[in-house]
Amino acid sequence: MDKVVDTAAQAVQDIRSGSSLAVGGFGLCGIPTALIEALLASDATDLETVSNNCGVDGWGLGLLLAAKRIRRTTGSYVGENKEFERQFLSGELEVELVPQGTLAERLRAGGAGIPAFYTPAGVGTQVAEGGLPWRYDGAGGIAFASPPKEVREFEGTRYVLELSIRTDFALVHARYGDRHGNLIYEESAANFNPLCAAAGRLTIAEVEELMEPGELDPMKVHTPGIYVQRVVYTPGVEKRIERRTVTP
Repeated sequence: MDKVVDTAAQAVQDIRSGSSLAVGGFGLCGIPTALIEALLASDATDLETVSNNCGVDGWGLGLLLAAKRIRRTTGSYVGENKEFERQFLSGELEVELVPQGTLAERLRAGGAGIPAFYTPAGVGTQVAEGGLPWRYDGAGGIAFASPPKEVREFEGTRYVLELSIRTDFALVHARYGDRHGNLIYEESAANFNPLCAAAGRLTIAEVEELMEPGELDPMKVHTPGIYVQRVVYTPGVEKRIERRTVTP
């Protein structure tokens, strides 16, 4: 039951080239910084990431992106990363943009064992009708576009069928975790982390404070240990602010 490994490098050592990863965080809040850096130090490439966004230039998943280690990414927001824009428009990166609530539900459904679900989000747009560019050809044309999705009507309202998401691995960041893998996220860091933790077939959690079994209040646990296979203690991990706004 003791799921603690000594280092972040050990935690990610069997993530191979071509693996798919669900990565927690929103902007730079709650991202698994230590695990991303450990993965950067490995030789894994051609990765497929699923995350709300892809970090920023020089931090978070932006580090893996700049090293050209990500082949494909699924997310809902990409506006803070110039290298992301360059790779996408040049045809180096495949991108599936998903409405944010749909992305959250696709991850949740994957963790719950639900293969697909209907949602009204995207009906009447290219999200449902297809044709969204997933990869450009580098010359201004579209090399690969999204396919059309099934649309059905229920009680007079049209809904689009969305597939759930399951990934080979999940990387998450928690404020508190115990040796059994139970996790508590701090405030707004409980964003995509619980969803990603459940969607991974093998989930790795970095925790700021490592507790002994029984020390966490079970009523406050966000992710039960049954979803987590590895825990690594990462005290003092650097946290950055995506956009700093101050008054004069």
